[in-house]
Amino acid sequence: MTLTLPSVREISTDQETVYAFEISGHVSDDDAEALAKYMNDAFDRHEKVSMLMKLDGYEGSDKDAIFDGDVLESRWRSLFKVEKYAVVGAPDGAEKMIGVMDKLIPVDARTFKTHEEHAAWNFVGANPKI
Repeated sequence: MTLTLPSVREISTDQETVYAFEISGHVSDDDAEALAKYMNDAFDRHEKVSMLMKLDGYEGSDKDAIFDGDVLESRWRSLFKVEKYAVVGAPDGAEKMIGVMDKLIPVDARTFKTHEEHAAWNFVGANPKI
């Protein structure tokens, strides 16, 4: 199953445990909840996963989405279920936050500039299926 929402499009990968998404525009509460449910299901199926997020054209998200039960659950579970987390094209504020959080949480999180996307794919150990 491939996840396709108004602001989130899954990118198929050549590795079963690597999940990649392109985030664009404004992420609604509904999109955030659907992505959280999708990843909670992936967390149920795999001991560990890696994730790659491309933020091309990302314009922010509904702030109250963080209070959704599925979103809270997926964020908590990601601390234990995500091995590597790559973000391509993160806005400056997000890039700094990810850099700090990488030192505080048990997830190997890194940011990459848009032109470094190939390095991000290498970091998570997968390639996009075309």
